Amino acid sequence: MAIITLSREAYSGVTNLAERLSEELGYRLLSREDLLADAAKEFGALQSQLESALIHRPGFLEGRGLKRLHYVHCVRAAMAKAVQADDLVYHGEAGHLLLKGIPHHLRVRVLANVEYRIEAVMEQCDLTREKAIEYITQLDEERNNWVQWVHGVDMNDPATYDLVINLEHIPVPSAASLVAQMAARDFRTTPQSQKTVDDLVLASEIRARIGLDRSISDDKIEVDAKDGVITITVNMRYLADADKVKQLASQIPGVKDIQSQIVRGR
Repeated sequence: MAIITLSREAYSGVTNLAERLSEELGYRLLSREDLLADAAKEFGALQSQLESALIHRPGFLEGRGLKRLHYVHCVRAAMAKAVQADDLVYHGEAGHLLLKGIPHHLRVRVLANVEYRIEAVMEQCDLTREKAIEYITQLDEERNNWVQWVHGVDMNDPATYDLVINLEHIPVPSAASLVAQMAARDFRTTPQSQKTVDDLVLASEIRARIGLDRSISDDKIEVDAKDGVITITVNMRYLADADKVKQLASQIPGVKDIQSQIVRGR
């Protein structure tokens, strides 16, 4: 079948679309909040820390923000594990960027009526209209800055999605039918695309564990997986970490072999 991510704006009401899709297709439903809870449980992190890592760029005193990136790796690993069983609808900000390279992944950007968002913030946050507009503007800017920092893309760039839907002009039932038809027709899971997911699960699990291991100097360590064979790329300045990473990776179920690549001054 398929994996569907609905990348939403805050206070956009996209939950209705996600629930409709889940019911229509018989898919599992995963919200951003559920994903953070899964990641917190799996990796022993506080959900509030994961939440902050998915919204804010590091402050001046945090330097490169490695700790925040570690939390992002934890969330990515939890996301990969969640989609491994296929047939899933996820709704949350920038969820599509956590699952790069999966052929049966339908990436949908959902836009909402501006007035709907303003009224939702006024009601849920007990703010005046003026303050609600300021809050939405600030929130959108923070999240786009975060996407730029982590993924190097503009969250609003339509090229990063397969489909963009504006709920101001398309009712939820019609939007759900459109997405369901695309998923069934163009994003079917194949044995090869499932292998891609399995490899992503391995690589992201190892990458998350590296970030949590305080004995490893996490300086742009890269982890790739292909048919269960893990390739670890480490900076020459941290050559001693290569063996530690290999030992860590060898403990992850599903790893068939481990290879190391040493690079200079990246």
